[in-house]
Amino acid sequence: MAAKILPVIMAGGSGTRLWPLSRTQYPKQFLKLSPDGYTLLQATLLRLKNLDCAAPILICNEEHRFLAAEQMREIGIHAKIILEPEGKNTAPAISLAALYQTQTATIDSDTVLLVLAADHVITEQENFEHSIQQALELAQNNKLVTFGIVPTHAETGYGYIEKGQVELSGFVVKRFVEKPDATTAQQYLDSQQFLWNSGMFMFKTDAYLKELQHYADDIYTSCLAAIKETKPDLDFIRIDKEAFRQCRSESIDYAVMEHTQDAVVVPLDANWNDVGSWSALWNIQTKNDQGNVIHGDVITVNSQNSYIYGESRLVGLLGVENLVVIETKDAVLVANKDKVQDIKKIVEKLKQEGRTEHYCHREVYRPWGKYDSIDHADRYQVKRITVKPGQKLSIQMHHHRSEHWIVVSGTAKIHKGKESFLLTENQSTYIPLGEIHALENPGKVPLELIEVQSGSYLGEDDIVRFEDLYGRC
Repeated sequence: MAAKILPVIMAGGSGTRLWPLSRTQYPKQFLKLSPDGYTLLQATLLRLKNLDCAAPILICNEEHRFLAAEQMREIGIHAKIILEPEGKNTAPAISLAALYQTQTATIDSDTVLLVLAADHVITEQENFEHSIQQALELAQNNKLVTFGIVPTHAETGYGYIEKGQVELSGFVVKRFVEKPDATTAQQYLDSQQFLWNSGMFMFKTDAYLKELQHYADDIYTSCLAAIKETKPDLDFIRIDKEAFRQCRSESIDYAVMEHTQDAVVVPLDANWNDVGSWSALWNIQTKNDQGNVIHGDVITVNSQNSYIYGESRLVGLLGVENLVVIETKDAVLVANKDKVQDIKKIVEKLKQEGRTEHYCHREVYRPWGKYDSIDHADRYQVKRITVKPGQKLSIQMHHHRSEHWIVVSGTAKIHKGKESFLLTENQSTYIPLGEIHALENPGKVPLELIEVQSGSYLGEDDIVRFEDLYGRC
């Protein structure tokens, strides 16, 4: 009987490489960048549809939990979501999933973990499934399998894996090597003995934990302590924060794969891309006759080989080539397509200057819906708020601001002090500073309203929650 595959999806990420579309609170795995129109996370999950898989485990940051849950709900997939209090790289993330599986004993010890990143693009499904089946045979023989991408060019942005002797349908890992310079990368390509390091893995739960305990016992111990104190919270699994914070940050390559004697690599030739830059995204998307990839309201004249994304207004290009132009509601990026690996330098400047454009979009998603900060200045802020049908914001109050609410469409149920009442289109109410209040949508269509805040401090942390449907008190 074949072992059951348990997918483990790593959905962390700092949201810097595809700025300004990706942000800390909205990293690239949640963006609709897949050629099939899904987000990268959704495409990763749907890629498993033909495999005999158990319900997946998703590892993500606490800040992204509702975003991840909503995107899975959209495609009808239910998963256990383990929340990391902070990112600790891949070795601890995978260890949490493996230990959780053994602690809950949901599947027997022969369960094979298929570890995937949530932000990769793979377009050749049959080749992907074929490589998974090849890896499964090796994993059942207690090998720790990594997937090596068959290189198509001399890439300097990836680490490489050198193939050793043949092992069943794969190869013994001779060595892992860091990102090479251009000359070395060409030598690797010419030799046909090297594969790109994909960051995807397959192994039995107990085989991985045995090697982890042998080569990185401190990570094993910290993660075991963290997972012993899990607390269910809606669809989420919360771990012991303090125990996990004691864990060192380390990749699975450095912690285990470079040391174990059981590492093997299976070639994967499935048009893989880790979407690590705007130029990488340009490479995989459909281009027009001028070599341009266009999203949104865009006009080009005598412009070629560029990636243009317009989110909220018209973008025009005239007499240029090889550019990346990204327009969002609060930021615009114009970059040479050959220099986009340096976008992190802009993000660093934003951080140094104490700005917020690297951290969140003007439009922010919440479990109940979203809000768009459409205007602000000293002592006031205007938001457009959208509440999904049947959803309710927390019962709360503010120390430093008052609020005016004007309903644009739908029906709002207002809780203010000891009274509750309904408002419909063109009706409004006033929430004084210090008043306990809540807003909900009792209707069947989205509720849209304008909120005008005024006061001495308008930060999102000026919220005292008394009751919340989403466990945020």
